[in-house]
Amino acid sequence: MGTSRNRTAVALCVAALAGGGAGAGAVALTHGGSHSPAAVAAPAASSSNIASTALSVGQIAKQATPGVVEVDATSAQTTPYPYGGPNGSSSAEGTGFVYDTSGDIVTNEHVIDGSSSVTVKFPSGKQVKATVVGKDTSTDIAVLHVDVPKSELTVLSLGDSSKVSVGDGVVAIGNPFGLDHTVTSGIVSATGREISAPDQTPIEGAIQTDAAINHGNSGGPLFDLEGNVIGITSQIQSESGDSAGVGFAIPSNLVKSIVTQLLTSGKVQHALLGVSIKDTTNGVTVADVKSGSGADAAGVKAGDVITAVGSAKITTSQQLRTIIAAHAPGDTLTVSLLRSGATKTVTVTLGSRT
Repeated sequence: MGTSRNRTAVALCVAALAGGGAGAGAVALTHGGSHSPAAVAAPAASSSNIASTALSVGQIAKQATPGVVEVDATSAQTTPYPYGGPNGSSSAEGTGFVYDTSGDIVTNEHVIDGSSSVTVKFPSGKQVKATVVGKDTSTDIAVLHVDVPKSELTVLSLGDSSKVSVGDGVVAIGNPFGLDHTVTSGIVSATGREISAPDQTPIEGAIQTDAAINHGNSGGPLFDLEGNVIGITSQIQSESGDSAGVGFAIPSNLVKSIVTQLLTSGKVQHALLGVSIKDTTNGVTVADVKSGSGADAAGVKAGDVITAVGSAKITTSQQLRTIIAAHAPGDTLTVSLLRSGATKTVTVTLGSRT
């Protein structure tokens, strides 16, 4: 990164993760600084569930780095230069990756939020202006499009995030602090975490990792040891604002669902069950049912305890939200209820919340 680039810090505090220590917050990983940090050795990858086809960190870096890009988003700046940026503008830097051979690039929504111009830089050094295909604040996912020769496009494959296990080795590639194509590695520290999107909507099923990720990693890929993208690195839990060994990635299965909708229509519809719920000693209890919703039409009532959706048992509200988030409006689900000591099964057609 050239020394002439004057950037304003744009790190965005989006939420404190439930159960986090005092003062610790989940911080979005857009880079706006111009300093160069001291070099730090990345933690070694290890796993109790490494597949026999596992690649080395070096092999993953070699095959995947061509598909990882730098995303530079410029926006109007009201603070005069030199406190803002040259010509009254400011710039935020993040990461993205090549999704298909059509020139579609996936990144975080918060990387490009408020931008008036977006530039994508490829590992070859080629820089091109990008157009925004669509973005979804509720999942912090955005799709860009670039017109480049197919020779520039190394497509990265999405893996199945539902198969990720604690202890699996992972590799992250991104641009922390503007240091292009930095590779770090670690393990999956936890699965099924809940983080908050920029609009405070819960994002379910996030992958927690101790791989070192920092500001500028936002929108970058998190790989399993077979070289598949299992998530988008998006936030860290930190008191200092820098990596503390607790990072979070949006799961690839959610990424695939959202990106498919953005490429199809430029917008996203999120599934709605139509109930307010709370965790109680006997499970997930319905506190209220929205009139006219799919749950209402199916006969779900306040006081019902939701025990299962399809074959999946439900014991927490987070489990239920995760299942609903993985579906689309119009999908039908079989919901098992406990009402006045009796078991009841209903079929609910999901609505749309946006």
